Amino acid sequence: MIELQALLAEVHERFRSAPLCYGQGTDNAWDEATALVLGVTGLPDEPSSLEVRLDAGTVAEARRLAKRRVQERQPLAWLLGRTQYCGRRFAVEPGIVVPRSPIGPMLLDGLRPWLSRPPQRVLDLCCGSGCLGLLALERFPAAEALLVDADPHAVDLAQRNAEALGLAGRTAVACADLFDGAPPSTFDLILCNPPYVDAADMRTLPPEFAQEPALGLAGGEDGLSVVRRVINEALSHLADGGLLVCEVGMNTGRVNRAWPRLPFIWPETPVGGAGVFVLDAAALASHTSAKSAIAI
Repeated sequence: MIELQALLAEVHERFRSAPLCYGQGTDNAWDEATALVLGVTGLPDEPSSLEVRLDAGTVAEARRLAKRRVQERQPLAWLLGRTQYCGRRFAVEPGIVVPRSPIGPMLLDGLRPWLSRPPQRVLDLCCGSGCLGLLALERFPAAEALLVDADPHAVDLAQRNAEALGLAGRTAVACADLFDGAPPSTFDLILCNPPYVDAADMRTLPPEFAQEPALGLAGGEDGLSVVRRVINEALSHLADGGLLVCEVGMNTGRVNRAWPRLPFIWPETPVGGAGVFVLDAAALASHTSAKSAIAI
């Protein structure tokens, strides 16, 4: 039997000395080791856990997953079957993008000051695990949400996450190609973390990210193939005073150049950096015409 702190040090050293890539829930070897060990043991992340003595089975399981993390380069969330994101636990499985969008922390802040009123109807496009729409329901207790994804596996997982969080009664799910095939409605808040990785970057993704589904990452030659559809079609699905919040990663310059008439707001996200734009319905309506809406 060894103490948790010794196992943490062992796994950390294993990760530190391996050519791993982070960014799917953690951004360094220590936090990754902590997530693995606490995920296996179920112990809380507090100093009193460090001296807890672990049984042989628990230690063996942690070592087995650490070995797989190094050898297979799979995201840790897939190995554990779950991840912590914005203070909530979400089930995650191979074939589903690991929750990490900076939109989540923005939701915890209530999307202030851009959201003029608490939303009643929320749409989570490209929902993956459903994390953004479900976080919105927790932040806005009077709201209902529709979670949409083109992948049936993701839709099934989003439904299971809604049930696990006790939010199924306020959640509907749909397998649809963005707005096409989704139940007709207008929304006070549209959240979207679409595929936005351009073709060049798709060819050079680290192994951990390359294993995630291309359907959830690949945004065409310039990364904007899905973003174009979202911007061009969102106005028809926004209620008066509604808000569109969309992540585009490193494509901020491309987006500004493609839609020069749209007054994008690029907030400094709570986790640092830009890459998320905010547009309200009035901005879309007043700065978009049939000619200017279609970006080249």
